[in-house]
Amino acid sequence: MISAEQVKELREMTGAGMMECKKVLVETDGDMEKATELLRERGVVKAAKKAGRIAAEGLVESYIHGDGRIGVLVEVNIETDFAAKNPEFREFVKDVAMQIAAAKPEYVRREDVPAEVLEKEKEIMKNQAINEGKPEAVAEKIVAGKIDKYYADVCLLEQDFVKDPDKTVQQVLTEKISSIGENITIRRFVRFERGEGLAKREENFAEEVMKQING
Repeated sequence: MISAEQVKELREMTGAGMMECKKVLVETDGDMEKATELLRERGVVKAAKKAGRIAAEGLVESYIHGDGRIGVLVEVNIETDFAAKNPEFREFVKDVAMQIAAAKPEYVRREDVPAEVLEKEKEIMKNQAINEGKPEAVAEKIVAGKIDKYYADVCLLEQDFVKDPDKTVQQVLTEKISSIGENITIRRFVRFERGEGLAKREENFAEEVMKQING
């Protein structure tokens, strides 16, 4: 029996219609991966198909927090100049800039994390577990479990969306691709924090940004 939640999940992942999603889930006995592949083979995946298109238009958006303590520049691309003027797209870009200010990601996606940085993080996690008395084999399993949390902390697309924490930024991005009808990519960003790297008193900038988002 295929549930409505399964159909909804597949639809959000692929952008395909409800009936199309239900049909392939029935055919694959609820296997989400096989169902997605089947949709791609049949050419009915919308968001997935759009992801292959070139997105060279778009916006470079800035966000300056409060009295200038935090500044963000982000480039978000879309396929056409016409779509770049879409209010829904513009609002999304603004939300992404505020997300970066509040959540302080270091990379756009997990593939952007340098191999040496990732290995260093794994080494730290492993040593922490060993120092807590865990056997090495157990420590390695703990690292495998923690690495996704690391990605969720430092990768923009895997962070919880500040305006709707039940979704990730990637899920919101996929929804916008389906809604607007063009491929959208978050290409790059830079975040400045006044005095970053210098000795200064601790202040919760993220909390202040969140207060501004929530009005």
